[in-house]
Amino acid sequence: MAFTMVLDAQADMQPVGEAGDGEQALRLTRELRPDVVLMDVRMPGTDGIEATARIIESCPQSRVLILTTFDLDEYAFAGLKAGASGFLLKNALPEELLAAIRAVAAGDAVVAPRITRRLLEHFAHQLPSPAGGPDGPAGPAEDERLARLTAREREVLVEVGRGLSNTEIAAALHLAEATVKTHLSRILVKLELRDRVQAVVFAYETRLVRPA
Repeated sequence: MAFTMVLDAQADMQPVGEAGDGEQALRLTRELRPDVVLMDVRMPGTDGIEATARIIESCPQSRVLILTTFDLDEYAFAGLKAGASGFLLKNALPEELLAAIRAVAAGDAVVAPRITRRLLEHFAHQLPSPAGGPDGPAGPAEDERLARLTAREREVLVEVGRGLSNTEIAAALHLAEATVKTHLSRILVKLELRDRVQAVVFAYETRLVRPA
């Protein structure tokens, strides 16, 4: 596999296993406990989405990076919902793949904010409707976790959901970028979320942000 050759050439990476289907991926993850799992969404038997959800549940120390053919692939969206730390196109350059793996291993998400927003807007019809249906009352579907946020943290979450980068959020809210990063870290802890990708999903699901 081309990916294996690329990883083998890195001093800070070591491929520990390769699976042909979701069940094998889950079994090897449980056995080998890798830091990062590169997951193809389309596999025979148990697909990559179900495998991702089961890996996140049973092996929380292993983070999953979804590999997909199209940047608006509905399977990639489902993968993010299942707990993956992001997704990457299969035709990504080797340096992009390596950077993504290192970012995920460090606890970051690898989906660019604007791509995340575009993905979610494209599949917004899959998100749950607010109370009263699509034409019901405006405003977020209340989630008890929202009450844990300060007013400023809620503002930052809205901008994250809109697809802004930390630099753009800092400019929009007249904050230092380091302050934005601090707010985002606190948001993730308070909302019990893994990373920025899940924060964007949360913002859409609670209707803090609505698709354009």
